[in-house]
Amino acid sequence: LPATMSSPVTADSVWPRVAKLFLLLLQLYALRASPQPHRCPDTCICTSDLLSCSQQMLRWVPEALPPTTSTLDLSHNALTQLHDHWLAALPHLEALHISHNQIRDLSLRAFHNASFLRYLDMSSNHLQAVKRHYFEALVSLEELLLYDNHIKRVDENAFAKLSDLRKVYLSWNNLTTFPFHAVQGLGIHKLRTLDLSSNSLSSIPVEVVAALPENIGNGLYLHNNPIRCSCPLYLMLQRWNQRGFSSVKDFSEEHTCKVSDNVPRSLIKFLKHRHMFENCSASTEDAHLLHLEVVVGQPILLTCNTSNTSLPHAATTYMWITPHHEPIKHPGNSNRSLELYRNGSLRIAAAKPWLSGVYVGLVMNSPYNFSRMCEFNMTVLYPKAAGETFSTGLTTLLGCIVSLVLVIIYLYLTPCRCLGCCKKPAPLSPPQECSAQSSILSTTPPATDGPNRKASANKHVVFLEPIRETQNGKIRLALGEDFPDPKHPKVLQLKSDSESISSVFSDTPIVS
Repeated sequence: LPATMSSPVTADSVWPRVAKLFLLLLQLYALRASPQPHRCPDTCICTSDLLSCSQQMLRWVPEALPPTTSTLDLSHNALTQLHDHWLAALPHLEALHISHNQIRDLSLRAFHNASFLRYLDMSSNHLQAVKRHYFEALVSLEELLLYDNHIKRVDENAFAKLSDLRKVYLSWNNLTTFPFHAVQGLGIHKLRTLDLSSNSLSSIPVEVVAALPENIGNGLYLHNNPIRCSCPLYLMLQRWNQRGFSSVKDFSEEHTCKVSDNVPRSLIKFLKHRHMFENCSASTEDAHLLHLEVVVGQPILLTCNTSNTSLPHAATTYMWITPHHEPIKHPGNSNRSLELYRNGSLRIAAAKPWLSGVYVGLVMNSPYNFSRMCEFNMTVLYPKAAGETFSTGLTTLLGCIVSLVLVIIYLYLTPCRCLGCCKKPAPLSPPQECSAQSSILSTTPPATDGPNRKASANKHVVFLEPIRETQNGKIRLALGEDFPDPKHPKVLQLKSDSESISSVFSDTPIVS
């Protein structure tokens, strides 16, 4: 060491500095190696909750996406696969646009940790099928866009766990069949749109499709498919058209059917050229909705009128659709509460309130191109209580009539209440004690003055309570006049003779 140094450098003073420098280098390296969690990828455009990486020819999903993203757009790229749990870093994601890519398959956990996703657009990809595990983790999904793929098959339980699903678009694929019976449990009160148009469907189970709720039928698009022509199919779509379903009314000319399976191009617009299916039209009496009212517990037998048909019974099939959209075939449902006989009659063992609604009966005979339909609107009522002979409306009407008669009797036929008003005036009688308080006080002088009248014309009557002073069994009333001496007022004494008596309703003043 140089001799100019004031203090020697020892190992105890060097190693702490080296250790601090080493830790600082490690922190800088880790900070550079780890990506910034809130940093926007270089090829994307970020806002507060929107991340757009569209049209960047990406072959894989960018890493370190901002966790505040609620809408992610990865469309128009070259993505071929999605690795497991790739959405775990986006807890608030609600909409994912991943259309126009090259995705052929999805891994088992591709959409795990995306339970809040409500909108998924995977259209214009290379998907070959819709497997059960593809979307089962998306429990909040409402709209699913899968059109313009290469889908040939949809698993029966592919949408079983999507209870909030409202719209599914599967048009422009290669579907030859579709599990319509699985749609019954597919959020049956929320599903509004199921687009299966422009596929390769050669046949559909009409008895299952006709039993779907009206909200699904209104949004079930089947046009531009080579479905085999049949009367049940024609009658079902014709019925939807009469009810104004958008799926048929808006695409009436696009609904086609194939006349022969051996001729691929034998397609006709069967809703436009209805004369080809004249024999399929239901009769006029079958078109009306018949109303039935039954009592709880009563057995019911519903029968379509087929007596005017000459078709062989063995070639005819029957089916009924319940108000709960359940298809009933021979011999009936599982618990035999509804039985379908071989002649087409539907027997309800016991009417229950929850069995009320519209029952649709179909009579089909495919070899003879014949079909009929009938509808019954059944209402189940409870029996009336015992001893109830009048209805509420009749009882109310009867009470009003009786009240009106009593009012008329009271107004016009009431007997006279006072004999003095109804008969001629009787000779004046001595007043009773109570008549002293009921004299009519009048200031109008009489027409003629008697000889014994002492009061002048300008006499004033003082309104005072009667002086109940009895003298010789009689009542005296005090009436004040303009006398010179106020200490000696004139006292009017009621006399017993007829000249000084005034009746209760007399116009003549009481004088003496």
